[in-house]
Amino acid sequence: MDAVSQVFAMVAAAIHLVAWPLESFLYGHPRVRYLLTGNTADAPEVRLWRFNVGFYNLFLALGLVTGLVLLHSGHSGPGRAVILYIAAFMVAGGITLFVSEPKLWHGALAQAAPAAVILVTEAF
Repeated sequence: MDAVSQVFAMVAAAIHLVAWPLESFLYGHPRVRYLLTGNTADAPEVRLWRFNVGFYNLFLALGLVTGLVLLHSGHSGPGRAVILYIAAFMVAGGITLFVSEPKLWHGALAQAAPAAVILVTEAF
């Protein structure tokens, strides 16, 4: 796996690591709600959902980190496979977010773009 793909795997992991506490623990703050949804209105009924989605982001980030660790510990095949799978999952999630709510395009782009770079650089 080339250096560009590995750097973008770290970028994608970092984005998802940042999203984790924002969604899971800090969603109650109006600024965080605005960052995530474009709206400061509180929606208490989605707190449990946000908490879960935050951990989903944590697990995606940890998947990329695991792939990078495997890649650099002599297990390049499995490491590459894990990274590519997680990247494809992130791209699919970003597309799904955009299709379901186009006003959240910035979040969809942040989720999908680094992962898409991984897939494109590995395809060529």
